[in-house]
Amino acid sequence: MSPPDAALDAAQAPAVARAADRALVLAARHSGGRTAAVLGCTVAAAAAALAEPAVLGHTLDLLLRRAPSAPAWTLLCAAVIAAEVALDAAAARLTGEVDGRSTARLRRLGLARLLRTAPHHAAHHAPGETAARLTAHATEAGKVPAAVAHAVAALLPPLGAVAALFLIDVWTALTFLMGVPLLVLLLRAFARDTHTSIARYQQVQLATAGRLVEALAGARTIAAAGTADRERRRILARLPELGTEGRRMWQVYGGTTARSSALMPMLLYAVLAVGGIRLSAGAIGVGELLAAVRYAGLAAGVGAVTGGLAAVVRGRAAARRTAALLALPELGHGRAELPEGGPGTLELRDVRVVRGGSTVLRDISLVIPGGTTVAVVGRSGAGKTLFAAVAGRLTDPDAGQVLLDGVPLGELTADALRREIGHAFDRPVLLGDTVGDAIGFGAGPEPGPEAVRAAARAAGADLFVRRLPHGYDTRLADAPMSGGEVQRLGLARAFCHAGRLLVLDDATSSLDTVTAREVERAIADEIRPGTRIVVAHRLSSAVRADLVVWLEDGRIRAAGTHGELWRQDPDYRAVFAADATTGADTGVAAEAAPAPAPAPGKQEAAR
Repeated sequence: MSPPDAALDAAQAPAVARAADRALVLAARHSGGRTAAVLGCTVAAAAAALAEPAVLGHTLDLLLRRAPSAPAWTLLCAAVIAAEVALDAAAARLTGEVDGRSTARLRRLGLARLLRTAPHHAAHHAPGETAARLTAHATEAGKVPAAVAHAVAALLPPLGAVAALFLIDVWTALTFLMGVPLLVLLLRAFARDTHTSIARYQQVQLATAGRLVEALAGARTIAAAGTADRERRRILARLPELGTEGRRMWQVYGGTTARSSALMPMLLYAVLAVGGIRLSAGAIGVGELLAAVRYAGLAAGVGAVTGGLAAVVRGRAAARRTAALLALPELGHGRAELPEGGPGTLELRDVRVVRGGSTVLRDISLVIPGGTTVAVVGRSGAGKTLFAAVAGRLTDPDAGQVLLDGVPLGELTADALRREIGHAFDRPVLLGDTVGDAIGFGAGPEPGPEAVRAAARAAGADLFVRRLPHGYDTRLADAPMSGGEVQRLGLARAFCHAGRLLVLDDATSSLDTVTAREVERAIADEIRPGTRIVVAHRLSSAVRADLVVWLEDGRIRAAGTHGELWRQDPDYRAVFAADATTGADTGVAAEAAPAPAPAPGKQEAAR
C-alpha cells in the first residue's frame, strides 16, 4: 500500500500540488465554453440582484408619490426579479454539465497516466486507493471550475452593494464597513481550517478504500483462514478517525456559519438604525432606506461566499489526491520503427536497475541472437522477473540500454513496441467479454477465430475451452477456471500476438508437467519464429533452451548451454536440485547431461 499523502516528502508535495493545479486548468479548458457561460449567467444574475434593490426602492417612491411612471417601473421590477431567477436556473443547469465534463476529463488524465507509467510505478498506489482517486476524489475535483465561477460571481453582489450604499448614503455605508474586518478574518480562518480537515478526511478515506479492495481480492484466503472478523476490524479500524475528521470538517463549517449568522444581523440592525436616523433627518427617502437595507443584506452576503470557498478548497484537496496519479513518471515512446524482417536480436548494454535505493540488476551486458530461446534461471530474488521486464520494456533501466535489432527500445513507437514484443505472466489477468476475446486481446490487428484457436491449441487450452458451455464465446464471468487454465489462456494470448520477441515470465508455473512440456515444444515448433526469453524454474525449460542465462544477486554469473553449465558448476545444479531429486520433470533429468558428459554429473542429474 502506498504511504499516506501526508508522508510525501518536501520535494514531492509541491510537484503534486502543481500537477493538481495544471489538471484543474486542463479540466476548465475542456469545458471552457460552458464554464464561461456559467460565469456569464452568474455574473448577470448578480447584476440583476444588484439592480433589484435600486429598482424596488425607486418604484416604491414613485408609488408613494402616485407618479404616472409607477406602473412601468413596477413591470421593470418584476422583469429584474424574473431575470435573476431564470439566470440562476440556467447557471445551475450549466454547472451540472461543467462538473460532469471536468470530472470525466480528470479521470481520463489520471487513467491515461496510470496506463502509461511502468507497472512498478503504478503498483505504488494500492488498487483501492487508485479507485478512490479516480472516482470520489475526481468527482469532487471536477466541481472546481464551476465553483470558481460561482465564487467569483458571489463576490460581485457584496462589493457592488457596498458601492451602492455609498451612493445612497455615506453614513450607512461606513456603519456597515465597521464589521468588514471581522468578516475577512472569519473567511481566512475558515479557508485554513477547512483545507486541513478535508485533507485529513481524504487521507483516511483512501486508506480505508485500499484495505477494502485488498480484502475483496483476498476473499478466498480470508474465508479459508477463518479471519473474516479480523479483516472486518482491520478495514473499519480507521472508521472512528474518519468520523472524527468528518465531524471536525462540519464543525469548522458550522462554526463559521454560526459566527457569520451572528455578525450579519448585527450589521443589518446597525445599518437600519443609522438609516432610520437619516430618514428622520430628511437626508434619505423611504425608498432609499429600503434600498439601503437590501444592499446591506447583499453586502452581508459575503458570509455566503464560505459555501463557494469550501467547494473550491475541497476540490483542490481532492485534485491533489487525483494528481498523485498524474505525478507518476511516464514510460515515453519515440518515433522509430524496427527494421523489416529483423530476426529479433536483443542486446543489453551495461544495464543497471535500482529499486527502493538498492541495485537489483547490475552490469548486465548480453547479446541474444535472433531466433534464440533463452532460459533465465537463478534462485528466488536473483532478479529474473526484473530482467524479463527490462528486456520487454515494461520498465526502463536506470542506466544502460536495451536494443532490439539495433534499435533502442525507448526510441520505438508504442505500436511497434507492443506489436513486436509479447508477454505472458505467471498470474495473467484476462480482459474482454468472452474467452475468445481474452485470447485475442492485444495491440495488433484483431486475430480471426482460426488464429485464436491455433494459439489456444499451442498453449494446451483448446480442449478445456471447447468443453465450456459456449466454447470460445463463453463469457469470462461464466467460465470457472483453475489457475492452470487461466495461465494457459494467458499463454494463448501471448502466442496469438507473438512478434519477434516473446517474454515468458514464469508463465508455465501452474501447468502440470505434461502440459508444460507440450507448451515448450509449441514455443519451439509452432509459434512464429523469433527470440524467446523464458524465466525458468523447471529443469525442462533450461534443458530445451538454446542459451541459459544464470543470474545471481542481480548479476550474470554465467551464460551458456544447459549441458555446459550442468557439467561445470555444482552451484548451477543446486538451482534445480529440488526439481531433479523429486523427479518433477520425469524423463528430463536424464537429458540434463548429454551422453558424453562425465558420469558424476549424469548420475546427479538422474537422482
